[in-house]
Amino acid sequence: MRRDPDVLLMGEDIGGEFGGAFKVTKGFTAEFGERRVLNMPLAELGFVGAASGMALMGLRPVIEMQFADFITTAFDSIVQFAGTAHYRWGGAVPWVIRAPADGGLTAGPFHSQNPEAWFVHTPGLKVVAPGTPADAKGLLIAAIRDNNPVIYLESKPLYRSETGPVPAGDYVVPIGQAHVARTGDDVTVITYGAMVREALGAAATLADEGIA
Repeated sequence: MRRDPDVLLMGEDIGGEFGGAFKVTKGFTAEFGERRVLNMPLAELGFVGAASGMALMGLRPVIEMQFADFITTAFDSIVQFAGTAHYRWGGAVPWVIRAPADGGLTAGPFHSQNPEAWFVHTPGLKVVAPGTPADAKGLLIAAIRDNNPVIYLESKPLYRSETGPVPAGDYVVPIGQAHVARTGDDVTVITYGAMVREALGAAATLADEGIA
């Protein structure tokens, strides 16, 4: 947001001192002001539609869903409009939806879903799910700069538990480029998001048994 004045934030309870359900945007209003950190009503279809209009006019909205489960209420704006804009008339809709996903927090059926399977099958949408702090930074920057709509899934279990180095400065991880987290000769595991940590843990256990 310091680099590009066209980037703005939209979401439920993200402004002021509250900073969103998981405090990701806490302090942003103080630095960037209420014109760039917009609190939205509980109406995902409406404000994703508004974000699409802003994106068509040259802005780069970053939308925060309180939980990925509620992204379904904005399905029409995401799939029917933003996802098809490029194919219908070559339009660019450069927004990002940040959506806290995954279970594991005893949060019940309405706060524990993973919606990525719907969206990876939608032409025109990109879906990313970082599994490390470095990827979280690099992929978010890449998503914001992308001229296509991007669904950016944040694993709730990783918010307070995953630590690791984060490169300083303008660090970008290209969307769609695989990262080899560990090499070996016996087993290949392809995964994303929170399962990266689980897969690395399993690999360490198997290594003790001579399996790489």
